[in-house]
Amino acid sequence: MELITKVDIAEPQKRLSYKNKMMIVGSCFANEVGAILKSYSFDISINPFGTLYNPVSILNSLERMNGNLPFDSTDVVDISLHSTEGAAQPKKGASKGDNNARYCSFSHHSSFARESDGEFLKYANEQLAEASAAFKECDTIIITLGTSWVFRHIPSGKIVSNCHRITPKEFKREFLSCDETSALFNNFIARHPDKNFIFTVSPIRHLKDGAHGNQISKASLLLAIEQILKANPQNTYYFPAYEIVLDELRDYRFYAEDMVHPSEVAVKYIFEKFKEHCIDEQSYSEMARNLKAYKLENHRRLL
Repeated sequence: MELITKVDIAEPQKRLSYKNKMMIVGSCFANEVGAILKSYSFDISINPFGTLYNPVSILNSLERMNGNLPFDSTDVVDISLHSTEGAAQPKKGASKGDNNARYCSFSHHSSFARESDGEFLKYANEQLAEASAAFKECDTIIITLGTSWVFRHIPSGKIVSNCHRITPKEFKREFLSCDETSALFNNFIARHPDKNFIFTVSPIRHLKDGAHGNQISKASLLLAIEQILKANPQNTYYFPAYEIVLDELRDYRFYAEDMVHPSEVAVKYIFEKFKEHCIDEQSYSEMARNLKAYKLENHRRLL
């Protein structure tokens, strides 16, 4: 008896192996998949600017890495000057990575925030230099798109990666059409014929947009990726993580307690599908050895 609707997964032109150098960027689903690949000791760089959700922010991060364009004082935002009423204020002596630290940028996740603008710029540019080197060496870029909705900072005119709890009146909410999204990536892919691009749509539900708004957003991303694949058949591929959750795992038990993020079991299931279709079978034995070593090392750290 077939008790689920199986999702047909196309075979990529090339499967991944330990010979590949990879980079994964995008939503927190990208972080989870990237962490699993890392646990198998694949050579992969994971979200060098932190979690990113919309196509513009993801593309901007790739362009920044490609050009190794350093951040300067004009990029720094003092979050405390614009905090929404009632938002937590910066704490004296806040530790690195503390979300209450004052200084960050609209290109980074809030985990990059630091106590001073100099400290933030130093850290951001150190990470950028490392990421730029990884970008130049990588042959495969995995892109996980989360939403078509973007926030534009009105004073600067920039589409931001993170609003950093700044008062909403400083932002304008906009929707990216599938044509706008595909045009962004088509231009970038055309300039990097030496790299392979694997696209996914994050199964994470953006319910702040409303149930209907979330579906419209995901639909626009799916249409954009379809256009990208048709325009660049030689070095693009789509892995249907979104469809696997909706069709094969259509049950709330495969979601975390927030009913928004896929559960750990769901992420593992999706990765097994990714492994089956996208990773060379000759790598499986090495993957098993590496995972065993990884678990042993982490067990020792806990002792």
